[in-house]
Amino acid sequence: MLAIPAIDLRDRHCVQHAAGDHDTGSIRFDDPVAVARRWAAAGFARLHVVDLDAATGRGDNRDIVRELLRDTTLPIQAGGGVCADDAIRTLFDDGADRVIIGSRGLEEPAWLGEQAALFPGRIILAADVRDRQIVARGWSSRTKLRLADLLSDLDGVPLAGLLVSAVHKEGRMQGTDLPLIEEAVQRSAWPVIASGGVGSLQDLRNLEDRDVAAVVLGTALYTGAIDPRVAAEEFSA
Repeated sequence: MLAIPAIDLRDRHCVQHAAGDHDTGSIRFDDPVAVARRWAAAGFARLHVVDLDAATGRGDNRDIVRELLRDTTLPIQAGGGVCADDAIRTLFDDGADRVIIGSRGLEEPAWLGEQAALFPGRIILAADVRDRQIVARGWSSRTKLRLADLLSDLDGVPLAGLLVSAVHKEGRMQGTDLPLIEEAVQRSAWPVIASGGVGSLQDLRNLEDRDVAAVVLGTALYTGAIDPRVAAEEFSA
């Protein structure tokens, strides 16, 4: 299983959010590129970059994303408000290894299938889940779609992976929603990437035991709850 540090961008800063804080970010770093270099130096093999402003319709940090893609030597999976064909192609042209698609991919599975066919094995679908229902548009819109229904609708689509975020666990560092992740792994035809609530190395081991392919790490890394060098060494494949 692979541990992947998150670099979440808001107002040109790298931010992380404590539980209940989804606006400004309770942890802020002025230089996202320096943060990326820090995680590379710690030994991580991949980065997860998300433009939170683009995801919530508050502008964008495209120049910062581009700088990260061009400066950082690690493979990067990048996303945040990606809902147009040219946005996907631009991210790949700028150097993204994989592109994360959320809301539009959930709402328009035919379009998602078209993009996945154009870039087979390089598109990650992000499914944010609360109370077993998919939420979209930066967590602001609860859909009627359940995870099991989503996976059934996307049978045969050549995705790189499925990113499942337990949004009710985000920032709490009290463990993720293991039953949710277990369901995703059992039903998904693609590698599952887990996110939300990881606060310890044991949480990571619990996910590895459930055949999760990768875990996105945020608050626990930035607060020091998880030692980055230990996580990078133990969870490197």
